[in-house]
Order: sequence, then structure tokens, then C-alpha cells
Amino acid sequence: MKGGPQAVRRTIPTDARIGYWTAPDGWKLRRFDWPAPAPRGRLLFQTGRGDIFEKYLETLAHLHASGWSVTAFDWRGQGGSGRLSTDPHVGHVTDYAVFDADLTAFWADWTTEDTGTSTAGGAIPHVILGHSMGGMMVLRALADRAIRPDAAILVAPMIGLKSPFGSGFSARVARWMAARGEPARAAWRSNERPGSVASRQSLLTHDASRYADEGWWQHQHPELVLGPPSWAWLAEGFAGAVALATDPRIESIETPVLLLVAEADKLVDPRAALRLAARLPDAQVIRFGSESAHEILREADPVRDRALSAIDSFLDACAPVRA
Repeated sequence: MKGGPQAVRRTIPTDARIGYWTAPDGWKLRRFDWPAPAPRGRLLFQTGRGDIFEKYLETLAHLHASGWSVTAFDWRGQGGSGRLSTDPHVGHVTDYAVFDADLTAFWADWTTEDTGTSTAGGAIPHVILGHSMGGMMVLRALADRAIRPDAAILVAPMIGLKSPFGSGFSARVARWMAARGEPARAAWRSNERPGSVASRQSLLTHDASRYADEGWWQHQHPELVLGPPSWAWLAEGFAGAVALATDPRIESIETPVLLLVAEADKLVDPRAALRLAARLPDAQVIRFGSESAHEILREADPVRDRALSAIDSFLDACAPVRA
């Protein structure tokens, strides 16, 4: 599939819905639903840190055209799901268990919603896709047996954070800083990581037009803008990666998993993702080289087309279209 026109990336489909889901503790999370008229299945798409689902409308359109009813929600503390910091431009959380709980509760509600039947008239499969931080949270949920999808897709999963100072030293610094002073204060001033001389776009995608979509949406809706993470978020990210690297439950995950890994990723650690993939009982890995930055699904057409083709083939195998 070639890159769609800019209008697809900057327009909410007329048959899609944006609303809110209320978590068990009363917090409202912004959600996006785009039902297919006779779905082959339902797909929950979860973005990364600081993201909004509008950034992925082009990919959601591809999945919808393939027969999937697609849903997404903004993680608590970002996008249209409120903030956990007094500074609305700092991405903060004190404990990733908050994200775990939201995903678990949302999945339980979402998988029992009455959304009709499949083209075959029977029960439909439920699959999940997580990008970056979303990938980490999906993997944690699989390990916890908190969700039981028919298939899972991890795109540039945050199974380790890149740092210009090394992950071990940076993890210790993040813990120290989070424990002293205000843990919700910004870990750095701007950009996706500290000390980076690279432009933000070069960290995310080689496609300037797709990169510009995020700014366009933020201009239309300034309340969606989010800046750097807090020290607490950063400390939790490093700790979560270490926990996954030593979690013996990874070897017993039965869900088929597809991992798309950008080996030149400068935000998350691709080597950590590959090591973890080797431990999964049923995993496929698609690697990208220097042609891809972190946001594989928002990359230039050759990368994005290959990624979507891999996703399509994986879903065809795990959740085939029923006659």
C-alpha cells in the first residue's frame, strides 16, 4: 500500500467515533473507534509515549480497509486522556502499573462489547498492536495473562531505552533524580531524548510529510501537545525493561507475536527487543536497517509498505478471513 493522500492522515473518518472510556477509578481515557461493517475481527492499536492516535490514521485506514474494526485509546497522562503532572507538557507517571491497570480493564470491557458478527456470522478474533511504550505495555499484559489476544504485534517495542550515557548509568541517574525533588519534573527540556544533536524528525522518521502530520494535529488541538517525560516516567521505563529481561514468564507466552524492529533506532534498544523475541515461543521478527527510524509505520513508503505487508501476512495466518 502506497502512502495515502495527506487528507487521509489529517481527517477523522466520517464513520469513526471519538469518545471516552471510564476506567474503574473514574479516570476518563479518550478513545477512537472505527467499526468495519462486517468485520473479520477487532484490533486494538496502542501508541507510544507522548503519542496521539491521530498520528496513525493512515495505518488505521489500511487496517480498516482490510476488514478490521479498529480501536485505540490515549494512555493516561497524555493525548486527550488528561495529565498526571501539574505541568501539562510533561509526560508523567509514578508507576507503570497505572498503564497496566488501564489496559487490562479496557481490554476486558472492549472484548465484551456488542459489535456485531463477522462475515461468517460467528465470533470474531481480537488482536492487539503496540508501538514503542505501547509495545512494552502489551508485552507486560501478555506476561501477566491480563489480556489474551488471538495475536499481538509489537512495533519498535520499548524493551529497553537508548541513552547517550548508557542504559545502566542512566537508569541509576533516573532513579536518583526521581527520588529527590519533584518526581514529576521534566527529565530534560525538549526533544525525545537528552543531549541529542539530531533533529527530532531524524529520530522518528525519514518522511518529512508524515512527520509534519503530528504538528498539524497539535496546531488544531493544542491540548494534545506533550513534551519530555518526567524523571519518574524515565525511571519506570528503565526498571520495566530490566524486569522484562529477567521475567521467566516470557518463555510461556502462547500468543503468536510479530515484532517489527528498527536496528538503527535511536530511542529504544533494538538489541533488547531481539533478545526478548528469541525467548518467545511463537514469534516472528522483521528487521529494518538504516532505512528506518523509530516510527516504522510512519516511515517512507518502502519501509512502511514492507511493514504493512508483514502485518497483513501475519494476521492472515493468525486470524484468516472467513469465507
